[in-house]
Amino acid sequence: MKRLILVRHGQTEWNAARRLQGQTDIALSDHGRAQARALAPMIASLGPDHAMTSDLARAAETAILIGATATPDRRLREQALGQCGGGLIADLPPEDYRGWRAGQFTPPGGESWTEFRARVGAALGKTVEQAQATALAVCHGGVIRAALDALLGLPPSRIVPVGPGSLCILAFPDGPASARLEAFNLRPGTVDLDAPD
Repeated sequence: MKRLILVRHGQTEWNAARRLQGQTDIALSDHGRAQARALAPMIASLGPDHAMTSDLARAAETAILIGATATPDRRLREQALGQCGGGLIADLPPEDYRGWRAGQFTPPGGESWTEFRARVGAALGKTVEQAQATALAVCHGGVIRAALDALLGLPPSRIVPVGPGSLCILAFPDGPASARLEAFNLRPGTVDLDAPD
């Protein structure tokens, strides 16, 4: 049975401020680096044999800190947020933020949920296909929401934010169309019920 481990990068200063990053290339904070290092033993115990990472610095550095030799793939970048990129969540109209989280609102100049979901689904399908048993993708919270929609049919409106420095695991017991959620928002030693986007 194949598995896919989805790791959200560690925290950045923008995450901590609840600022939407989108494809802005923000580095990890010291706390984010510590989160990534804490994930390393969990990742090692799962033994991924194929690894990909978003090419954005926060994901690529997380991949290094968890001990993964990962190939960068632009398709694993966060959703392009257009005019909302860099904005504080608190400054957005609440209906726009809720609509964006649900995959129903495209920020002006941004990438639609349909485009984003298709990009992520194609990248992760290829990643799983190339793995012998366990694939690893180091990416972003939005990418994980898009993966759960594309691979499980779980719409983003039904998913809480994925915490920085956490992992999710999908299992494929009977091939690509049989995806099942095995773990969600898992971190060593803690539960985060108020994770930032």
